[in-house]
Amino acid sequence: MDYKTIKDIKFKDQVVLVRVDYNVPMKDGKITDNLRIRASIPTLEYLRDGKAKKIILISHLGRPEGRDKSLSLAPVAKELGKLIPNVSFVDDVSGPDVEAAVENMKDGDILLLENLRFFEGEEANSDDFIREIIDATSAEIYVQDGFAVVHRAHASTNAVANHLPVYAGLLLEKEIINLSKVIESPARPLLLIIGGAKVDDKQPLIEKFEKFADQIVVGGKIAADGYKASGKIFVADDFDEDSEGNRLDVGPLSTGKIAGFIADANTIIWNGLMGKAEDPAYATASTIVAEMMGEKLGADTVVCGGDTTGFVESLQEKHPNLKYSLVSTGGGAALEFLLGKELPGIAVLETK
Repeated sequence: MDYKTIKDIKFKDQVVLVRVDYNVPMKDGKITDNLRIRASIPTLEYLRDGKAKKIILISHLGRPEGRDKSLSLAPVAKELGKLIPNVSFVDDVSGPDVEAAVENMKDGDILLLENLRFFEGEEANSDDFIREIIDATSAEIYVQDGFAVVHRAHASTNAVANHLPVYAGLLLEKEIINLSKVIESPARPLLLIIGGAKVDDKQPLIEKFEKFADQIVVGGKIAADGYKASGKIFVADDFDEDSEGNRLDVGPLSTGKIAGFIADANTIIWNGLMGKAEDPAYATASTIVAEMMGEKLGADTVVCGGDTTGFVESLQEKHPNLKYSLVSTGGGAALEFLLGKELPGIAVLETK
C-alpha cells in the first residue's frame, strides 16, 4: 500500500467521518443481502477500539431523483445496529438536525446520515455540499471505505480531499492489496475466468489479461452467443439448453476443462457467472467454479462483479468452508482497477 490507512494515524478522541458503501439490494423495503454492511464492520470496530470519539457514516443507496422514502438509509441503520451496538440514524446530511444528533452522541457511538444522493451536490462533486456535511458533524478525519464508489468523482470520494485528510479504511485497503497483487505480482499460473452477458464490458479486461495471463476462460452468455477467440483463450463450446434450445449454462465437457484450469492455477480472477445461475437448473457450472476456487487453499482467489459475488455469498451461507482471498464489494470499481485506470477516490488518499 502506497496510501495511508487508519492503521497509520491516531484518531483517539477524534470525530471521524467514514464513507461506507451501503448501496445494498432491497425488496419491499427489506434488505436482501447485507454483504456490504458486514464488510464495513472491521473498520468500524477498529475505530471504536482505537477510541474514536464519534463515528459518523455517509453513504448512498440507489439512484434517487431527490428525496425518495423507498431509498432511505433508515432500514440500513437498523440492520447495522444488529451487527454492532450503539447505532443511530438521522434523516439529513447537514443542518440543525444533524448537528443536534452529533451533539447527543456519546463516545464511540455511530451515527448514519441520510442517503447522499438525495442531494444534487453529491454527484456534482460539490465542495460546498461536502463542506456542509463536515461543518455539521465537526469531522476532523475522513476515512474512505466505500470501494464500490471510488471510481466516481463525487463529493464524498473526491471533493472531500479539499477539506480533510483522507485515509483508507480496512475494506478499501483489502480491496487495493488483493487486486494489486493479481495484476502486479501474481502467483503463476494466472487464470482469468470471464462470464456474464455483456461482452462490451468484459472485452477490455480480456484484452488486457491476454498480454500476461497464463489462461483465460470465457463462459456465460458471452460464450453461448458465439464469442470467437484463440490461443490462450478457451471459449466454452458445449451448453445445457432449455426446451426451446436456449443455451443457459456451460455444459459438462467445457466445465470439465475449466475445472482442470482451476486445479492448475495459483491465481484465479472470476468475473461473470457461467450461466443463468439464478435458476438452480442452470447453476451447475458456476457452482463448480465457485466451489473449486473456494476450496483452493494457498491460491489467490478474487471474485468480482455484482452477480458473481452475490452468487458466491449465497453459496458460502450453505457451505461456510468456502474461502476466497477477496469477494470484492465493487463491480465497476473492481473492473476499472483491474484495467489500470486511475480511480478518483483512491487518487486523493494521503500517501506514505
